[in-house]
Amino acid sequence: MKAIKYSIASIVVIVIAYNSVYFKKLDEVKAIHAAAAFNAVQYAQSFWNSKLMPNLNKAIDITTLTHLLATDTAKTFETYSHALGIGNLRYFLVKGKAMVKSVNEDNITLLIQADSTTQVVTLATEYIFGNAVRDATGLININEFNNTMDFNNVSAELNKIIRATVLPPFKKQVKKGADIEFTGVIELNKEHLDLSNIEVIPVQLH
Repeated sequence: MKAIKYSIASIVVIVIAYNSVYFKKLDEVKAIHAAAAFNAVQYAQSFWNSKLMPNLNKAIDITTLTHLLATDTAKTFETYSHALGIGNLRYFLVKGKAMVKSVNEDNITLLIQADSTTQVVTLATEYIFGNAVRDATGLININEFNNTMDFNNVSAELNKIIRATVLPPFKKQVKKGADIEFTGVIELNKEHLDLSNIEVIPVQLH
């Protein structure tokens, strides 16, 4: 009888153990994790099309911005700039009309006429990096992201869109003396403001 009882007990233990353990193929596990992973490429493309492009009309004319910065710096930063941190670096969405002064290897120098004055700015055409495009509109909330890596990857992917779609057709045809229109983003330091060396990262060029 004892032997039978032990046998029945063993069978019960085996059945319980069998039903308590689940096996999945490694490929299935990887697929589940991949599906749950953040897709920075997809997020950046969606942001570009559904938020950034529709809000380009909110860009401030760059000559108006520089005039306001020269007259009331603090208020202008508060009104027109965005940033996710509390540091001195702030980002602006700007637009303007300009004449191409020179076409250089890494950038294009633009001459902007404003009434009786002129302003020289640089249009970045080679080194597109940083968080300016991501942060200038103030439309992305950091709380949407689980970690800073995903958040920073969005910046990288937005910059890739500019390098891949905005700049190539423009660089093929731009020439010295041409009149262009641009919308882009700039980074300024409110503590050490320098309006003589403004670089625009373009998001739209005509």
